Amino acid sequence: MLTREEIRSALQERHTKEIQDRLTKAKVAVAGLGGLGSNVAFSLARIGVGHLHLLDFDRVDITNLNRQQYFMRHIGMYKTEALKEELAEINPYLDITADCIKVTEDNIAALFAADDMICEAFDDPEAKAMLANGILELYPEKFLIAASGMAGYGESNAIHTRKITEHFYLCGDEKTEPSYGRGLMAPRVAVCAAHEANLITELILR
Repeated sequence: MLTREEIRSALQERHTKEIQDRLTKAKVAVAGLGGLGSNVAFSLARIGVGHLHLLDFDRVDITNLNRQQYFMRHIGMYKTEALKEELAEINPYLDITADCIKVTEDNIAALFAADDMICEAFDDPEAKAMLANGILELYPEKFLIAASGMAGYGESNAIHTRKITEHFYLCGDEKTEPSYGRGLMAPRVAVCAAHEANLITELILR
């Protein structure tokens, strides 16, 4: 296994020491570990974001394999456990907190108290709104990166990043919902996830 210093040195060679130090200190929560969240977490782990907080209550299902960063061996596992296992293969020295829990209005305050940034990556529109409203009310000083509109295929450039308020950003085309023959598919979901991860990186390095 590579040592902590070997991985740090390789990342610094790519990013410079100053940049990597800031990435290593960052504390980012990823709420929802499906097509969006699992891809966001992979990207952040690969660039060495030092503190990742993973939240989901679901288990890996065969229908997840079309767009989420899991494999057949993970079916039946909690997504928090499966993803933490995978990220450790990228960098075993990351500080990863995994909460196998359903985020609700009642636990938002406690769950996200220690995080600098929150990435909303839920599938359910009601859950998205609940988390966004909760963070904006309880933690207006924290950055919230949310997503809306990434179903189907094609029109990659329709997916964009928009600043809503000083600390609230939205990624996606803001209109496309899953429909017959145009559900959530890996390529377009990954484009939206990349927008979220790229924005998180930008905000960390400001």
